[in-house]
Amino acid sequence: MPDVLHAVENGVSWITLNRPEAMNAVTWDQRERIIGLLASASADPEIRAVVVTATGRGFCAGADLRGAPSSSGDRVAGDVARMIRLGAQRFIGAVLDCEKPVIAAVNGTAAGIGAHLAFACDLVLAADSARFIEVFVRRGLVPDGGGAYLLPRLIGPQRAKELMFFGDAVPAAEAERLGLVNRVVPAEALEKTAREWAERLAQGPTRALALTKQLVNASLDVDRTTAFATEATAQELNMGTRDAQEGVASFVERREARYEGR
Repeated sequence: MPDVLHAVENGVSWITLNRPEAMNAVTWDQRERIIGLLASASADPEIRAVVVTATGRGFCAGADLRGAPSSSGDRVAGDVARMIRLGAQRFIGAVLDCEKPVIAAVNGTAAGIGAHLAFACDLVLAADSARFIEVFVRRGLVPDGGGAYLLPRLIGPQRAKELMFFGDAVPAAEAERLGLVNRVVPAEALEKTAREWAERLAQGPTRALALTKQLVNASLDVDRTTAFATEATAQELNMGTRDAQEGVASFVERREARYEGR
């Protein structure tokens, strides 16, 4: 069986980590496959939403460096930074930069880069049995894969430091209370709920959603003048799409809009 399962159903790209025996610790090959699938989703007009999930008891237990291209010779200054930049950061960046809305359906433990994979998604659904662990401190490591960027934006710097300093497991219900998770559902309802959310997004105005995602993701990194100018430009671009014209027409004609994703 492939270690990443992929299917497109009703306009939704389903990306499923499939190494349940390893709690879906992500390998170099898996990472590259997922990055490629996210890029393909951005470019394919028939794909209008993405779900990232996993098989077995774990969502993603972190990074599994086995199978990575081996380096020859002794490590030199800059090697680790380059590995992080081209590996974990590129992986998380692919989720943030995907032009389609991405839902994480977290079925079990999400630790380290696995937690950051979930937090980078636009919406996070979690089974009631899921938990999130900032495991880096347990290994004497600095959080990577965008953790120190993502968590303060989601829950504020004090809470982010608490999770990263102690490395305690955060149960799904607590993650929802903190704002790391949109909704917690019974484990048996996770796939059904993810499907309902994703297919609803896939019926929406896809380009408007892409521009909205870009605006929100950038909002905490820019000043108000820049944010307002970018918002106006986004609306200008969006008004040229068929879906925006359909949305306005449907309002005037008092009917349901029928969006095509273009």
